[in-house]
Amino acid sequence: MIVMGRVSGLFGVSGWIKVFSHTEPREGILDYSPWYLKQQGVWQAHEIEAGHRQGRGVVAQLRGYDDRDQVAELIGCDIAVQREQLPELQENEYYWSDLQGLQVVNLEGVELGKVSHLFETGANDVVVVKGDRERLIPYTWGQAIRRVDLAAGLMVVDWDADF
Repeated sequence: MIVMGRVSGLFGVSGWIKVFSHTEPREGILDYSPWYLKQQGVWQAHEIEAGHRQGRGVVAQLRGYDDRDQVAELIGCDIAVQREQLPELQENEYYWSDLQGLQVVNLEGVELGKVSHLFETGANDVVVVKGDRERLIPYTWGQAIRRVDLAAGLMVVDWDADF
């Protein structure tokens, strides 16, 4: 399962939910159905009945939910899709979830730590590496990021160990 967002609140009285989406654009999460919501530790499939962008967020209605009280139990649930639902990537493109946990080594062979997470800035994405300390490395392919080997669990970077 690939987590794409989470249920962040209620919208109206007809069983609609507010969705915090990790997709770009935010409403891109609506392109995937079914959604899998983790309820009581178990992923359960839910079909999207309707949805749209609402201000800076996304709202959706799930099939079978037509009451505010019904969907209240979904608040805080992660929203995921199966990996097979995601589009194929080009060479040297990766989903962030695939990069998390990779061991990060610089060109000199110094281990810098593991990829904790990534975040977006206006200019480029940033890889957060946690090891002996936290390092923020720009995700600039061919510059700071030199190689990713998912099978080996490795990311090679052009980054000074002292930075």
